[in-house]
Amino acid sequence: MACRGLRKVYDGRHGFLRKPSPSVVAVDGLDLRIAAGECFGLLGPNGSGKTTTVEMLEGLLTPTAGEVELLGQHWSRAGHGLRERVGVALQETYLPEKLTVEELLALFRSFYRKPRPLSDLLAEVELEEKRRAWVGKLSGGQRQRLAIACALVGQPEVLFLDEPTTGLDPQSRRQVWGLVASYRARGGTVVLTTHYMEEAERLCDRVAIVDHGKLVRLGTPADLIAALPGGHVVELELDKSSAVCLTSEELRGLSKVAEVHLSGEGVWSLAVSEPEHAAAEVLALVEGKGCSLARLLTRKACLEDVFVSLTGRHLRDT
Repeated sequence: MACRGLRKVYDGRHGFLRKPSPSVVAVDGLDLRIAAGECFGLLGPNGSGKTTTVEMLEGLLTPTAGEVELLGQHWSRAGHGLRERVGVALQETYLPEKLTVEELLALFRSFYRKPRPLSDLLAEVELEEKRRAWVGKLSGGQRQRLAIACALVGQPEVLFLDEPTTGLDPQSRRQVWGLVASYRARGGTVVLTTHYMEEAERLCDRVAIVDHGKLVRLGTPADLIAALPGGHVVELELDKSSAVCLTSEELRGLSKVAEVHLSGEGVWSLAVSEPEHAAAEVLALVEGKGCSLARLLTRKACLEDVFVSLTGRHLRDT
């Protein structure tokens, strides 16, 4: 799978007695190549263009410019055939609530020439006991597993998952991870968007970080984390009474601090080397300024830290 020079522009709106709004560039010249059998992650904050990118890869949106090649073919010339070979599970899937689980899967099975057996689907998503339950009576985790079962009905070669575990509890999230692992074990290719860094680190072979419609960085989670200056993070939170006690310039002046970022919640994230010495420097600065400390911790860098370093924003920033 590949996209070259992918671009999507939404024209500004015009209306009676309304000034025309400017055009919006959602995706701006994106080049990606995804290998067969790979789990590929697209990461970016809200509005970064990742969902628009996925919808063009899925054939739901027509690019303004550039091209998408999927399984050696193009949507413009082989759309019907490609839909037989692709599965899609959206972030929010609205399923008919007055159908039972087996009725819904039977409906989706009727769309394909060679669907998977109903019993196999129910077993894989652990919904055998709910086969006669109405869809409207399922829990959030059960609904999401059912949505993924609908995406797997046609035995797809490529599976698109757009934030598949948003809003799920930890147990349901891990059940979805198990479904992804099972699908990949059969040789399937996964394209995943997510807001959960643990999910991306656990599932993805490679990730692409996108921001403002452009590719910022591409690589394996391990390689991206290893490239972060220092390799460790000190998180510092001051008491509310001392919230403006420190400045980024003062923190950058510490010898073991490579980068400084302040979140919207008032938490300083410092990319550091030698975390023990860095923490001691930070404590000395806080005490010297007469600040009141609420929290201080050290940890190894993670994919979220890579994202903040590259974009200056946390993944869930709007």
